Amino acid sequence: MTANGRVVVIGVGNPLRGDDGAGPAVVEALRGQVPENVVLAVSDGEPARMLGLWQGAETVVVVEALRIQPARPGRLHTLTAAQAAGHAPATASTHALGLGECLALAEALHRLPPELVVHAVEVSDVELGTGLSAPVRSALPRLISRTAASVRRALGPDAP
Repeated sequence: MTANGRVVVIGVGNPLRGDDGAGPAVVEALRGQVPENVVLAVSDGEPARMLGLWQGAETVVVVEALRIQPARPGRLHTLTAAQAAGHAPATASTHALGLGECLALAEALHRLPPELVVHAVEVSDVELGTGLSAPVRSALPRLISRTAASVRRALGPDAP
């Protein structure tokens, strides 16, 4: 179990931009599936808001849509904070400022949580419009499962 027990799951994205809604979809799926003391939040990825959401958390789980060229929509990635911060420039979140920049800011401000994991799904369609593409929708159950497993690990074996 974490020292203070505070676990935060942040689904980064915008459900009105196609596959960019994967992170928020995972958060919605986890409602009622994780203990009530787990904070479930949705964010647009803006760094200051992200830092505010995870302030005081022992463990942060970020769920994100990821653009990689060439893309394999639906392929999942699990990254540590260091791996996410060091992602190649050709790899980016679907937001103006990527998660790498957010993590660099958090590190510079000494506001990185003790434990941070990123679960990401590769996407291709982030145009305006609702709904996930078929490959991302098919990957969603595995993405939810990975995220829930990270929460269980953070809470420890004695968690409800």
